[in-house]
Amino acid sequence: MNNKATFGIWGNTDKKLFWKVLPKILSWARKKKLEPFLTSRIIEHPSMGGRATAKLIKTKEQFNHLNFILVLGGDGTFLSLARNMKNCNTPILGIHLGDLGFLAKVTLNDLFHRLDQVAHKDFILEDRMLIEASISKKNTLIKYNALNDFVISNAEFHRMLNATVFVNNHLVGNYKADGVIVATPTGSTAYSLSAGGPIVTPEVESLIITPTAAHTLTSRPLVVPANANIEIQFSKNTDPILFTADGQIHETLLPENRVCITKANFQIKLISFSDNDYFQNLRAKMGWGKRGEKQ
Repeated sequence: MNNKATFGIWGNTDKKLFWKVLPKILSWARKKKLEPFLTSRIIEHPSMGGRATAKLIKTKEQFNHLNFILVLGGDGTFLSLARNMKNCNTPILGIHLGDLGFLAKVTLNDLFHRLDQVAHKDFILEDRMLIEASISKKNTLIKYNALNDFVISNAEFHRMLNATVFVNNHLVGNYKADGVIVATPTGSTAYSLSAGGPIVTPEVESLIITPTAAHTLTSRPLVVPANANIEIQFSKNTDPILFTADGQIHETLLPENRVCITKANFQIKLISFSDNDYFQNLRAKMGWGKRGEKQ
């Protein structure tokens, strides 16, 4: 790549709105003398009509050479990129094609104001931790990363999961529940929250263990240090188990398989702005701190 400032675009090509916004961003880039790079999924999409005016991101290693990356879609699109950012410190800006999201912070209403700020380096960076799961399966070790959470549940719908949880080799207890969620602070406002877990601000590096629909009243969410090692084992008479990473990657496990979850050895950097307020996002997204008054 040359010395010209560059940025990448990763997007949800299934959204019609993506194809309306993309030409405007490319036009903005030309005015700002920035060089855009697009994924093959975008360039090869029929909606491009073979008229791509941007360069192709050929390998993940190219992410390292970009000044920043734009993610156009929802939080799910953001999550898919985050897992591909291992060993890459390029900052990411999420652009939400719809309602306000927790990860994709920029809306279409303030899109070009925010892009101008990024072009002028008027932004701040937030470090977000990821988690890694190591699964012992058939004498092999399978590894997955997640920005939000790992979810372990019974693969048979409406069947109870019987799992034993250890933290740093210490027995926590036996969880009889629909499932168990292990979330990051970023993921604490996702599935874990709907299952009764706490909201943990991103600066508090930790792992959150939350049972879903626990069959005993004593099973409560547990927050442990980010450097803890969580191991989950299963009862021998358990049905096949479903393991999910960020709600997007699925793996079927057997009762003899073990899952070890730790903090990943890499982080991602989110672009944010001095006037962006985490708690304001909570109030806007969830009505946080309100008691039935009009929103």
